[in-house]
This record gives sequence, structure tokens and C-alpha cells, in this order.
Amino acid sequence: MSDPLIRELDHYVVLEPGAPQQLLTAEETLAWLERQLHSLEAIPEDLSGLSSTTDQAQRLLETACELELQPGITVQWFAIRLEPPGASS
Repeated sequence: MSDPLIRELDHYVVLEPGAPQQLLTAEETLAWLERQLHSLEAIPEDLSGLSSTTDQAQRLLETACELELQPGITVQWFAIRLEPPGASS
């Protein structure tokens, strides 16, 4: 099971081969994952039982941090916590 603190994070760094890193909100990351899933010829077996691309993307967001699009081509996403301006630890 994924760490419950991850669900509280609302921003992600997204990495795609040959592209600059992106900083996305959780909602934008979910949409990005849906687009990545649409580009696949075959859905990963562990996601195939889910009825919609949105459900599949949500499962990935909660349980994984990378998706292989083609052999040797992988996209990654990492949850991050943004501190408000002026906040210190």
C-alpha cells in the first residue's frame, strides 16, 4: 500500500525523455498520466482490470513512479511538497 502522506501532496515533478522536467499539480499529473496511458499499445497487466483510463492513471499516481512506454523509454513522476514563500523548517 502506498504511503498515505503521498496522497496529501499536491504537486509532482514529471520527467520525460528528451524534455525538460515539469512541475504539475496533482490534477495536471493525473491528466498527463492519462495521456501516457493512451499512447500505449497495451495497458500494463496490473491496470487492465480497471474500467477507465482515469482509474488506471489514479492507480499509477498512488502506487508507482514510472511507466515504460516502449522498451528503454520510461516516464517518471515524483510527489513533492512545495513550501509557501517565507516558510522555513
